[in-house]
Amino acid sequence: MDTMGLAERRERQREHDRARDQHHEDREAGLRPIRSAAELRAVADDAEQRLASASTDEVLAWVAEEFGYRTAVACSMADAVLPAVVADHLPWVDTLFLDTGYHFAETLGTRDAVESSMRLSIVDVRATRTVAEQDAEFGPALHDRDPALCCQMRKVEPLAATLGTYEAWITGVRRDEGPTRADTPLVGWDAKNQLVKINPLAAWTFDDVLDYARDHQIIVNPLVNDGYPSIGCAPCTRRVAPGEDPRAGRWAGMDKTECGLHT
Repeated sequence: MDTMGLAERRERQREHDRARDQHHEDREAGLRPIRSAAELRAVADDAEQRLASASTDEVLAWVAEEFGYRTAVACSMADAVLPAVVADHLPWVDTLFLDTGYHFAETLGTRDAVESSMRLSIVDVRATRTVAEQDAEFGPALHDRDPALCCQMRKVEPLAATLGTYEAWITGVRRDEGPTRADTPLVGWDAKNQLVKINPLAAWTFDDVLDYARDHQIIVNPLVNDGYPSIGCAPCTRRVAPGEDPRAGRWAGMDKTECGLHT
């Protein structure tokens, strides 16, 4: 039973926030200059072969040594397993959350819980237009009429702009998520964003993620246990029936399987 009093909780939260603030002060002094795309491509090509059979910890130890805090983690807030395993090697690592303006309330709640309790630095990545501004310019519910354009403006472009200050980004893409992700490497070159892309959980299964979260008391979005193994924007995500592809609930009924971040 949790018997911690209110005063103790507040002090623990203050300590948590002070540690994050101190990291931000120290981080700038330790950042190395960003290498050229050609240099980073060479690093990616070498690591893709050398680390092809490496464990998650081996990959992340290499990331910490090679890139340090020129590394960002992308987290959809379906769970916090990915940033948690990265933080074991890079405490207070920048964790990018694409705040599209269309998220489930549960996803926003998960984001807030992660920020307040884990050794992570949440970076909210937002589109240049608010949802209201997008509706005024393109008409309401663009996601229903042109989901590719909506994703481009609310996810792809904002992320690309944010990644410019990093050398590498880490994603939670897994091979078991569907045919389009079956060949995901642990390390590769992201030609679109011109930086190294690391997928340390590529060989994990959905059950592996849930087991890790349970065993290490990692935050999981409550929607995961309500039939949503893959969680995106609320208007474009539905529950998945037993036996369906885990991503079947994303853009259901449309000729679309990816938002564009990983293609």
